[in-house]
Amino acid sequence: MNQDELEKFKQTAVQKAVLRRRAGKLALVMANLAMSVFILLPLLYAVSIAFMPSSELFTTSMNLIPSSPTLENFRQAMVKIPLSRFILNSFLVAGCITFGQMISCSLAAFSFSFLDFKGKNLLFMVVMATMMIPGEATIISNYLTVSGFKWLDSYQVLIIPYLTSAMGIFLFRQFYKSFPISLYESAKIDGCSNLRFIYSILLPLTKSAIGAMAVYTFINAWNMYMWPLLVTGSDRMRTVQIGIGMLDSVDSQSISMMVAGVVMIIVPSISVFIAGQRQLIRGMFSGAVKG
Repeated sequence: MNQDELEKFKQTAVQKAVLRRRAGKLALVMANLAMSVFILLPLLYAVSIAFMPSSELFTTSMNLIPSSPTLENFRQAMVKIPLSRFILNSFLVAGCITFGQMISCSLAAFSFSFLDFKGKNLLFMVVMATMMIPGEATIISNYLTVSGFKWLDSYQVLIIPYLTSAMGIFLFRQFYKSFPISLYESAKIDGCSNLRFIYSILLPLTKSAIGAMAVYTFINAWNMYMWPLLVTGSDRMRTVQIGIGMLDSVDSQSISMMVAGVVMIIVPSISVFIAGQRQLIRGMFSGAVKG
């Protein structure tokens, strides 16, 4: 085999390898696309029902796509209940809880990571142990407490009990433990206060943890149901999850309207997840391996 034939053979082998690699990637993309459609099929069908007139929904034939799309279901959902007020309440509650947990969890994690005080490890174990207690086990005692404070049917009863979490403290602490203690000691020698050290040094270095915690906390706060149902009694303080339950009716014709309401309230949570999914995954995995 001469030199020209050898070069031609190498080029052919390279082209075949590139084609096999591209074919493998294409097959992987198609498989992922098919699996995504299969997983999202219930959500896609819910969106289809939201735009579907009731006359098309209740037929013997299975209508997957509305033949006459309409926005009437969304309008009826906004008219039957004050859904805009519920959405505003949920945004306010979820935003305040997210912001509060960012502050409280970062401060607590800083104390467990950089400060040296008696009983630190024992206290951290107690905080972590609270993760094993289900919320249903403490909901009655919490209700009696806030009732004694006369907080019922107010914003503070929806926000204050959730301003910190053991999960957030653990996540931030795992990130902070990846930094050498000498970083904190050097800052203290330069006259840096603890709060300035957290704000100027730690937080900029833990953006993935902040993003992961923000997405996780916002979605959990947005989806709260049992606690808002227990402590609120007026439409002025209801959240979206309670409002969707109010859309349910004995009239079978209200199903499409209720699904339209569900579609409206899941858009914010899905949007937050899509926007922060990379930070969420990076933050969760980094917190699991560092420390």
